[in-house]
This record gives sequence, structure tokens and C-alpha cells, in this order.
Amino acid sequence: MRIVMKFGGTSVADAERIRHVAALVVSATAEHNVVPVVSAMDQVTEMLLDLADAAASGNSMQAEALLKAVRDKHLAAAYALGAQQAVTALLERLEGLVRGVLALEELTPRARDAIVAFGERLSCAMLAHVLGARAMDGREAGIVTDDHFGEADPLMDLSMYQVGQSLGPLLDAGERVVVTGFVAANQHGVTSTLGRGGSDYTATILGAALRADEIWIYSDVDGLMTADPRSVPDARLLARLSFAEAVEMGKFGAKSMHPRALEPAAAHGVPVRMRSTFKPEHPGTLISDKQAEGGAGAEGGRVSIVRCVPMLKNLAMVNIGGAAMIGRPGSASEVFAALAGQRVNVHMICQSVSEAGISLVVGGGQLDRAKGALEKTLRGVGSPRTIEVVPNVCVVAAVGSGMRGTRGVAARIFTSLARAGVNVIAIAQGSSEMSISIVVEASAGPLAVRAIHDEFSLGS
Repeated sequence: MRIVMKFGGTSVADAERIRHVAALVVSATAEHNVVPVVSAMDQVTEMLLDLADAAASGNSMQAEALLKAVRDKHLAAAYALGAQQAVTALLERLEGLVRGVLALEELTPRARDAIVAFGERLSCAMLAHVLGARAMDGREAGIVTDDHFGEADPLMDLSMYQVGQSLGPLLDAGERVVVTGFVAANQHGVTSTLGRGGSDYTATILGAALRADEIWIYSDVDGLMTADPRSVPDARLLARLSFAEAVEMGKFGAKSMHPRALEPAAAHGVPVRMRSTFKPEHPGTLISDKQAEGGAGAEGGRVSIVRCVPMLKNLAMVNIGGAAMIGRPGSASEVFAALAGQRVNVHMICQSVSEAGISLVVGGGQLDRAKGALEKTLRGVGSPRTIEVVPNVCVVAAVGSGMRGTRGVAARIFTSLARAGVNVIAIAQGSSEMSISIVVEASAGPLAVRAIHDEFSLGS
């Protein structure tokens, strides 16, 4: 079997953990053709982003302090692993780039990507040294993106072809390689990064291009759970999910992969397994559209209607109303254009058939920005409109492919919430019928999750 093994930041947080990861790769190599993919060491991406910003502002004292922190963290691991030569060379290049930004006091998006990419390049160099393998970054591996630096989109057809041409022959010849996650290049060879979930995205692109049998995503959790165990003590591990269910969980902030990172694997039918680096004997959660014994969504010999109950926290709600909105084309467009202009992300939308109001859920930290943008845009357009804000809410969702076409699911959800004394502020359901989302007060969120979890007997 050909396996892509991706290791997150906590898995390569220090020298001891890098050795552990190397042992996992060696063990898997005894049975499989393996391609390891690595993230930056834990917290390093954030350190590099702060470093880039400090250099851009001309704050040499802060930049030097951050450079030292990055240098010390990597050299400590490198000396313990005997990889100081490769790591020192990369750190010198990073320092040269940062000093150039300091001198100019200007940071372009492509320069930011070049700086942030060093996180993965450094961890890749250390793991490759321990394994006696060739370190390759995503540029050499053949992942090509557009020019949206910071969160670039892969040019998928070109990337699939180039990965097959660059990595395929090496693997067929038995050569060991380690590939950086997150890092790619545009069509002119300029370094780009894949944004949130970028290392997972790298792994699924490689898995699809190389026609892997499975993609193993290692992190600090055993797999995907029916709910957050901090809210539901009897939450249990899910043995299997469909791609569509995993995407829904990712949208609601569950400890799943970023939805876009699942796309290459889903499109090419490559199963993804979520596993724990620290419990490698555990099978984890398998994400696949292949039928499980007992049918899709089978758990313990039964078919589950609702599979999990994720919760999105630290949110706020904005309600826009007014008679001018009724029958007036473009009202919703004005609202969303105003929010997009201020880079406010909308998590959920509700609108009544009367067209008299739109309710939006946004991040709590973006509430003031959202309200200000709407007040500025909607003032004086037609009749007066009201803009109300409801801080401190959360979104609780029931997710499961078994909900599709099943009668009475919504009734059971709302009955369970009423029994628990939870007041529902807003409701949304997509046409896929795979999830129902409700907005409740933040303080009632854990109670709502437990009520739905118990209603559908999801506990262990």
C-alpha cells in the first residue's frame, strides 16, 4: 500500500517528538510505501507571522527577540538530532530575509509567505535528517497555486500532473522523501502558502496525485468525536464518517480537517484516517465513502441518524430589519457586500419568507466591525432599517447523513431542547438535509449539545 502520513505541529514540537514521528514512519515503511508530510513545529507559524509584522513595522528590538526565539527553538532540537548543519543554513536564509524587510520597512504578501514557509522547511529538514531521507518542500514536490499569497488556491490539474512527475519516480525507485506541508509556489516559482489547514491540504493533494491507498492525518487527538468531551463526558470516538459528514463537522469547528483540504481525497476516492501520534496503535476515524459493514454511518451494528453534535463558540448575532427590505432586490447583496468589504466572515444566515429581516452570525471579535459596516452602508437607503446585535451566542449543530429523508429529526431535536429548557434564538438548515444548526445563548451551548447528544443515544 502507498500511504501519505501527515504530522501536525504538536507531533513535531521538539526533538523527542520528531524521533517518535521518525519511528512511526520507519514502522510503517516496513509494510507500506510511505510519504511523510510535516507541519511547522508547534507555535512556530504564529512566531513567524509576528516576526514578519515586527520587521515590517521597523521594530528591530521585537524582530531580534523573535528571531532569537525561533533560532533557539530549532537549534535546540537540531543539536539533539544532529541536524544542525541543515537547520543553521535555513536559519541564515530566514535572518537575511527578515533583515531585508526591516531595512525597507515594507512587507509584501509574497515576502510574508516566504518568511512563514520557513516553519515547515525547518521541521522537514530535521525529520528528513533523522530518517536519512531527502527533504522536499511543496515547490519541489510540484504543488502550483494562484497568486493569492497567504491563502493560495492550488491549480489542481497542473499540481496533480507535476506531483506525479516529480514524486512518483522517486517513490517507485524506493527513495525516501519528506515533504513540507503548507508550502507551494505560483506558476513563476514564487513561494506561496496554502493558508488554514494547508498541511492537511498538501497531504490530500499528494495522496490524490500519487493514487495513495490511504492518507493518515496524525495529531494530538484519537480521531473525531460525537461531541466535544469537555461538554459531553460520555462523547465517544467515531470509527467511520463519510466525506460529506466530515466536511460538515469541519464547517462547525469540530477537530476535523478544513473542508477544502478534504476535497482532493473525496474527489479521487482516497480514504483519510485521523489518528493520534501518541496512541499509534489506535485505528482512529476513517473518512471514506466506501460502505461500512452494516451500511453507511454504521456504528456498533446500527445506522445512526445524527452522528455528532459540534458547537461553534465565541459568536455574535446581527439582526437587520426594516420595511424597505420587503420586495426590494439587492437588499441582501448590500448587506453581504458591506461585511465582505470589512473582511467579516459570516458563519450562518437566516431570513424569513416575509423578507423583512436577515439574521447573521459572525465571530464575536468581528461584531463591532460588522455593525459599523452595516450602519454606514444601510443608513439613508430607503426606509429606516434597524440593526440589532446579540452578543455571546453559539451555534450548535446536529450532523449526520442519516438525517437525509428521515422524518421527525427536527421535531426530536427541538423537543429535546425544550425538555432541557434551552431557548432557540435562530434556526438554519441547508438543502443537503445533513445538518440542522441552531443559535442559542453561549451559556446554554453545552446544555444544548448534551440534550441532542442524549436524544440520539450517541454516548458510550
